[in-house]
Amino acid sequence: MTDTPPLPERPALPDRLSNDPRSPHYQAAVFAHEIGIRFNDKVRTDVSEYSISEGWVKVPAGKSVDRRGQPLLITLKGRVEAFYL
Repeated sequence: MTDTPPLPERPALPDRLSNDPRSPHYQAAVFAHEIGIRFNDKVRTDVSEYSISEGWVKVPAGKSVDRRGQPLLITLKGRVEAFYL
């Protein structure tokens, strides 16, 4: 029999999270694990930022970028759920 190593503790998912390291809502400890976002009962893989309490997600608007090379984001409103995979 082999013992499986214990999984590291997962931090609680925050109410608002961004994948941009320059944002004040970025949390590296959360991104050490895979997370999923369900928006209006559909799993989305392109979410850049979310807020559960305010009910919105920010996703890239196609392939357009700003003058610094960052993707332009649009805000979609609806029911947001975050979960660990």
